[in-house]
Amino acid sequence: MKAASAVLRSVTIILWSLAAPHALFAQRGAPANAAAQVTVTDSYVSLRYDGATIFEASITATRGHPLVRQLVDTSNGRITQIVSWVGGGRITMRGEVHTVGEALAVDADPREDGVPVVRHSVGPSYSLLNRGVYARDRDWLLSVDFPADVQVTPVAGGDSSAFAVDAAGGEITLRFRPRFYGKHRGLSYFEPWTYSTWPKSVAGWSSWFAFFDKVTESDIHRAADVIAEKLAPAGYDVLQIDDGFQRLPISVPDNWLNTNEKFPGGLSGLQSYIRGKGLTAGLWTNTTFHDSAWAMAHPQYFVRGIDDKPARGNWVGYVMDGANPATMRDLVLPVYSALKKQGWNYFKVDALRHLRYEGYNSHADFYARQKLDRVKVYRDFTQQIRNVIGRDAFLLASWGPRPELAGIIDATRLGDDGFGYGGFAQFNSFNNVVWRNDPDHIELHQPDGRRAATLTSLTGSLMMLTDKPQVYYGPEVVTAQRTAPVLVTRPGQVYDIDPTKTDRLWMVQHELSGAGPRPFEADQRLQQTLYQLDIARPFERWTVLARTTGAPTNIAMSDLGLDSSRVYVAFDFWASRALGTFKGALTLAPVEENGVQVVCLRERVDHPQLLATGRHVSCGGVDVQSVEWKGDVLSGVSQSVLEGIGMLFVTEPPGWTAVSVEAADARAQLGELLEPTQPGGVRWRRIVIASGSPRIAWAIKYRRAP
Repeated sequence: MKAASAVLRSVTIILWSLAAPHALFAQRGAPANAAAQVTVTDSYVSLRYDGATIFEASITATRGHPLVRQLVDTSNGRITQIVSWVGGGRITMRGEVHTVGEALAVDADPREDGVPVVRHSVGPSYSLLNRGVYARDRDWLLSVDFPADVQVTPVAGGDSSAFAVDAAGGEITLRFRPRFYGKHRGLSYFEPWTYSTWPKSVAGWSSWFAFFDKVTESDIHRAADVIAEKLAPAGYDVLQIDDGFQRLPISVPDNWLNTNEKFPGGLSGLQSYIRGKGLTAGLWTNTTFHDSAWAMAHPQYFVRGIDDKPARGNWVGYVMDGANPATMRDLVLPVYSALKKQGWNYFKVDALRHLRYEGYNSHADFYARQKLDRVKVYRDFTQQIRNVIGRDAFLLASWGPRPELAGIIDATRLGDDGFGYGGFAQFNSFNNVVWRNDPDHIELHQPDGRRAATLTSLTGSLMMLTDKPQVYYGPEVVTAQRTAPVLVTRPGQVYDIDPTKTDRLWMVQHELSGAGPRPFEADQRLQQTLYQLDIARPFERWTVLARTTGAPTNIAMSDLGLDSSRVYVAFDFWASRALGTFKGALTLAPVEENGVQVVCLRERVDHPQLLATGRHVSCGGVDVQSVEWKGDVLSGVSQSVLEGIGMLFVTEPPGWTAVSVEAADARAQLGELLEPTQPGGVRWRRIVIASGSPRIAWAIKYRRAP
């Protein structure tokens, strides 16, 4: 805290001593949808909310004291609180935001200028585009409006939820929005103080596009064998069986739990085989009921029409009544209870859209007559499934965004059947804040397979492959191995780059049909061409930029949140080559049709440095545990490399020459020194490492020219 006077410093110390205990933040109930308490003087401002001081800052101006204006707007139940300073020449605000739990430095509102980039981060975000702090655990956003210059920086070495805020300009406007996703973004069921998003990579294989409903037990055994051999070492750990194992018609628990003739070993045997390969066993289920005779004989289990007969809807069949405890006890929960006991731990629950639209919405009068909230019934239906499978199991809702299930599901498929790119830009702010986004299964053998896998990985989305197993013995396996595991990212923006879908989520309230895409569901078409992942590790920070077909060939560093005055070294990951050094802007060649280019950007230093590794598309984010330059040695520690991609790519500036490389419990070899092919290029070298050890310490020794 930088105070304007000794008096202000003493006040600040007292206030921080009161605000510091985490107990003051440890509220168990919902945070108030209310304005913060503001204390403001000529040289000081503080905001107190949710039982603690969340922001303090000193205010200075070059000419006298600026005018302070305040406003609290409560339109439509959304609280927007403004504190603004104007006049007094150039105004400077320096302070800190404090919260506990998960908090993110973020870009708070859409920009009108610059190139749109979908941004995510791993670790604290230091992007120069950040203008605010989002406290996920309590769902509030504090930001500084344009046009003031602002820098939001995680406090190094301190509380992971502390952020320094430095703002300056002729006018400074502080904007506080409590219940940001819940009220301002319209997610009325979003209560992040009650749950955390899935904390680990989710990557695996699904049988659907590989075999559709013709899948057999031998297909699954073959898939498990291949995944264990070729994909599991890279981080694929889920094998999910889709439609095709169950008896028909889809209806009573016995038809789910007793497999058809294509699966003679039964579900228990399948689970044992998959688990025996070291994989997580996943299964497709759905929420429909199609046995007409049974439904007519047991109408009490179903939503009923005016004639008191079981109501039927397209796709959903006979609509199971989630408000009837007997329906849940006899028809729904036995399926999940038995599967959980068998050891299944990944559940794809399909047709939830149809239960909502053709089911409860289309027959709203059934619940209205009972004075029941149909949305609550729908939510309770899914919550009871969650209660049975437990929080340790992964629950994927399919399909369409399911805002009414926030906090219950771990992921939701955002669009129609088949891989969809739209969600990367249309729901980017939801990913790993509300749930994990599922773009649907990836077919690596398709022309855009590498592009799909790359964007899924770099955005931290759910990644499931769905090729026939033999594909992974071909060249496509390289893409598969280098894009898993998936790093758990956080969005760099709390708005969507393309808001046209999330702005229409309210339409789920009255949608009556789930036949085909709805206006609020993600497109399958590629919507944006630039995707950025910022990675911050204790030893280094770097940026990974993915460009797709149609991406601009000239990109300002400022559009990436990088310092335009600094020089960056660029490396093309998929092409395995250094691109050179850049200052102010990146100038790159167009990307070929269906292609993707991944550019790793690190700030240039005056000695040899690591550009990337060959292990993962994050350019070291998965495998590199430490890097250090000391004297004339570049050293580091990496996770074990995979066969054929054990590469380090390092620069070798003029005046330095690599003389040797050593790696503990591994074979290491200096590759050929490669000279730059264009002005502004860099000299660089491949380092080949082969090891079976899970942890490799490596060191490259250099000689400096006299």
